[in-house]
Amino acid sequence: QVREWKNEGSKRYMCTGRPGWLTVSLRVGKYKKVHKNIMINLMDILEVDSERQVVRVEPLVTMGQLTAHLNPMGWTIPVVPELDDLTVGGLIMGTGIESSSHIYGLFQHTCMAYELVLADGSLVRCSPTENSDLFYAVPWSCGTLGFLVAAEIKMIPAKKYVKIHYEPVRGLQKICEKFTEESKKKENNFVEGLVYSLEEAVIMTGVLTDEAEQSKINRIGNYYKPWFFKHVEKYLKADRTGIEYIPSRHYYHRHTRSIFWELQDIIPFGNNPVFRYLFGWMVPPKISLLKLTQGEAIRKLYEQHHVVQDMLVPMKSLEKSIQTFHVDLNVYPLWLCPFILPNNPGMVHPKGDEAELYVDIGAYGEPKRKQFEARASMRQMEKFVRSVHGFQMLYADCYMTREEFWDMFDGSLYHKLREQMNCKDAFPEVYDKICKAARH
Repeated sequence: QVREWKNEGSKRYMCTGRPGWLTVSLRVGKYKKVHKNIMINLMDILEVDSERQVVRVEPLVTMGQLTAHLNPMGWTIPVVPELDDLTVGGLIMGTGIESSSHIYGLFQHTCMAYELVLADGSLVRCSPTENSDLFYAVPWSCGTLGFLVAAEIKMIPAKKYVKIHYEPVRGLQKICEKFTEESKKKENNFVEGLVYSLEEAVIMTGVLTDEAEQSKINRIGNYYKPWFFKHVEKYLKADRTGIEYIPSRHYYHRHTRSIFWELQDIIPFGNNPVFRYLFGWMVPPKISLLKLTQGEAIRKLYEQHHVVQDMLVPMKSLEKSIQTFHVDLNVYPLWLCPFILPNNPGMVHPKGDEAELYVDIGAYGEPKRKQFEARASMRQMEKFVRSVHGFQMLYADCYMTREEFWDMFDGSLYHKLREQMNCKDAFPEVYDKICKAARH
C-alpha cells in the first residue's frame, strides 16, 4: 500500500486506516477523512520465546488478548496497561502505564524491538543496538515516522495472585509522603493511589504470589462484584487497612469494568447490586460503541463538561500538582500511578542525566470547579505541567500552541529522523495530528 501511494505521486499524508471510533482515546481524529488510509489488519501474537523471555506481537494485539494468551503459559508482560481494548501499537506510538511502572517504566521501556514500514516502503527493525535512533524516537510519535508492524516485548513469569494491601491516608502532605515512600520500594510489585478528595486517599501496594489465604481471595473481575474504585473507597469510609488476594488477571484489568470511574457518568445506577447481578455481564460498553453512537451535540457537551487527562509529573511535584488539579478542575477520584523515567533519548525523558521517579495523575470525570471552561482551564493545567518539567499524555485533548508543545517534549531526535527518512511528505508532524489548536 505504501508503494502504491508512492506510485500515485505521494500526494496526501498517510495514516492507518483503522476508523477513529475504534480507538480507546475519546478524541475523534478528523485527519482520517483527508489522509490516505493504509489498512493494517495485523492482530496476531506471532511468537512466545520463553528462552529469550520475549513475546513478538503485531500492533493490533490487545492487552486482554495478550494476558489471556500468556497467563496460562505462566508468563505475563511487566507493564499491563489497564483497559482490555488497549492495543500494543497504541501503547507504543502513544504511551502506556500501569501500577508496576515504578519498577519497569512506561510500556515503551519494556519493548525490546520494533519493526516498521517506512515512508519509502522499506521494512526496518530497530532496537537499542540496531537503528537505535529510530528505536528511541518511535514512542510518542503517534504514527508519524512509519507504520508499526510488529514489536518484541519483554516477558516475566506470572503468578496466580496479587496480595494487595489497602491503606487509607488522610492529609495531603501525608498522602504524598506515603505514596512516594511506597513507590521507591522495589519489593512492591504494584503501587497505586486513589485520591477521593484533597485530603483523603487510599494507597495500595501489591505483591505477586502463588499462595493465598482462601478466606481473603476476592475475584473482583466477576461481573456482579462492586466496581473496584467503590470497593477501595470502603476502606477509606471504615478507616481501616485491609489485605486481599486478587487473581492476577482480575488485578491487571481491575478498572476495566467501570472504565476507571467513567461509567458512573454513563450508567449512574451501574454499581447498584441489583443492576450488577442482573445486567453486570453487559458492561462495560465498548468505548468504540459509545463513540460510534455519540452525536456531535453530545460530543461537544462532553468536551465542555467532562475531562479525561493524564499528566505525568516528577514525584517531587506531587503535592503541588494535586493542589493545582484541585483548583483548576476539582475532579475526584484522581488516579495516582508512579513510574520510573529513564534518561533515554526521545521525546520524553527527565530533566537531569539520571532516571527519575515520576507519577501519572489521571483526572477522569466532570469537573466540579464553578468556572470550569475546557480550553482555558486545560491551558492553565498544561502551563503548570510544563513548568515542573512534566508531560501530557497525547491521547487526550491538548490545547497547546506548537511552541508550547515542543517546549514540553524534546523534539530534537524526532525532527532529525523526520528529515533523514523523508517523513515530511508522508506523515503529518505529531503536533498537527493531535493538538486541538492544529486541528480547528
